[in-house]
Amino acid sequence: MRYLLRRASFYLVALWASVTFNFIIPRLMPGNPAEAYIAKVRANNVTPQLIHALEAEFGVNTSIPIWQQYLNYLGDVLHGNLGIASSQFPQSVSSILWQGLPWTIGLVGTALIISFALGTLIGMLIAWKRGSFFDVTLPPLLTFISAIPYFWMALGLIYIFGVVLSVFPNEGGYDIYGAVPGLNIPFILSVIHYSILPVITLVIGSLAGWVLTMRNTMVTTLSEDYVLMAQAKGLPERRVMFNYAARNAILPSITSFSISLGLVVSGALLTEIVFNYPGIGYYLYNAVQNTDYALVEGCFLVIAITVLIANFLSELIYAFLDPRVGQGRN
Repeated sequence: MRYLLRRASFYLVALWASVTFNFIIPRLMPGNPAEAYIAKVRANNVTPQLIHALEAEFGVNTSIPIWQQYLNYLGDVLHGNLGIASSQFPQSVSSILWQGLPWTIGLVGTALIISFALGTLIGMLIAWKRGSFFDVTLPPLLTFISAIPYFWMALGLIYIFGVVLSVFPNEGGYDIYGAVPGLNIPFILSVIHYSILPVITLVIGSLAGWVLTMRNTMVTTLSEDYVLMAQAKGLPERRVMFNYAARNAILPSITSFSISLGLVVSGALLTEIVFNYPGIGYYLYNAVQNTDYALVEGCFLVIAITVLIANFLSELIYAFLDPRVGQGRN
């Protein structure tokens, strides 16, 4: 319990630091969201009062000290008020995030689970059959493929399967002409159909990391005394592989998986842009392009919170799988 409280306190401090940096960093960007909005709508005869009113609306009121802006920002965050998005005025940041979150979580979450499960299984099997044909050829091949930038891979898949073969759509999240958003079969099938190419892009790009991590830790674990003892006792090969070797070898992968879960809302930025996919990454890109402080802060706040929660959960899982972690730190 002491270990749990200590880690929870650490993550609360980390959350405060993340919120503080989230307030500071966008204000170091050149430009002003109020001025950007005025330029966007091409308003004439703009008065100083109108500029100050827009700055207050967008959370960058330059007429008050920066420390007071910071306190106002903390109060708004605690009340769930993330402000108005200047790039999509008058929509609130919260409503935009709620629009994009399901798409990003569905896309990156699916790709992450598939790549983690597939990569961990492949890494475990080729480590168990160390020196085999697959052990020699798969790691370098996957490493080469993973070195290809996401957007190149996405463009290649679009050209092959979207343009040449016309099997999958090139962009969007669903068929806007043939499906009505909601919990209905046509819409769900349309979402799945439109997400196949982005998911394949993310799975292929991240598969090598999971394979190599699991293979390397599995090779090290197979030389441990308790694994050799289990083999000497004549236990079934499958039991030794899963219950003895893989159980401990998977710990680093679980930690990486938890961290990756935290990055799920930002991990598909380039992929969402290439496929014009309506997720958080796409909104974040547009916010940066339009100097939208409030939306940038909202996106980064969601990313920071998910990363911290994922790291905290990974430590709990790690301590559960290996009780020595919590005992040693107590």
